[in-house]
Amino acid sequence: MSLLSDWLFTSAFGIYMVAALLGAAEWSLTRYSGDAPRIAIRCGRIGVAFTVLGAVLHLASLTLRGIAAQRVPWGNLYEYMSAVGLMVVVAWLFLMWRHEVRRLSVFVLLPLALLLFIAGNQLYVEVTELQPALRSYWIAIHVAAAIMASAVFLLSGIVSGLHLWSEHRPAKRLPTTEDLDRVAYRTGAFGFVTLTFAIITGAVWAESAWGRFWGWDPKETVAFVSWVCYAAYLHARATAGWRGKPAAWINILGMIAVLFNLFFINLVITGLHSYAGTD
Repeated sequence: MSLLSDWLFTSAFGIYMVAALLGAAEWSLTRYSGDAPRIAIRCGRIGVAFTVLGAVLHLASLTLRGIAAQRVPWGNLYEYMSAVGLMVVVAWLFLMWRHEVRRLSVFVLLPLALLLFIAGNQLYVEVTELQPALRSYWIAIHVAAAIMASAVFLLSGIVSGLHLWSEHRPAKRLPTTEDLDRVAYRTGAFGFVTLTFAIITGAVWAESAWGRFWGWDPKETVAFVSWVCYAAYLHARATAGWRGKPAAWINILGMIAVLFNLFFINLVITGLHSYAGTD
């Protein structure tokens, strides 16, 4: 099952790459006037179908990984990154269903493919048991919330980056700045609520495991910095004079904090949350 999980992960990665190429084709074939010829629309629709297929294979990969390990499939950094990638895809499919953003798929799927490439090539580890400190039902609650928050924040940051691009170089192939701002805000707000839940449940777990709710461990500290960034973003977004470009920059700063926590804190800094599973 572990080997089959690895094959499915690789297959999902390949399918996401095909979907990204189809998204790039839709973007490039769409005229600067915003009109999309039939071939561009067809590429976009096929790209969505490939994205759905990739998500199904990706979910099967994580499921089999969990069955092989007889635990939740996010006990190390490889599995965590894979789970974040799947949540990015699921969230993006939802956004495409609710908003006219399919044309932006290439800008989401290429960073996703990079994330999975790093996970599969640099962070991969064989199936192992959980470290003793992680053997708690809280891993299914706290870490799942952290995965969801990380995925949504990555999407929100990408949309804010496109928002800044659209203001700097207006292009009718992009949604309006108002639409991009709205999507970034709604995803950011959802991520903020999820991150708040993750921090609270993490504090409860920390009290049970280490005898204190908060100890300014590096991961706890950067998580708090991320929370402050997104609280500032939501406040800025609701404040006259800070909407638009200033709020988008704050959102991107929050995304950078999330990426810093995901990579640097897990791989470089040693702390109580050093569970990456890599050498």
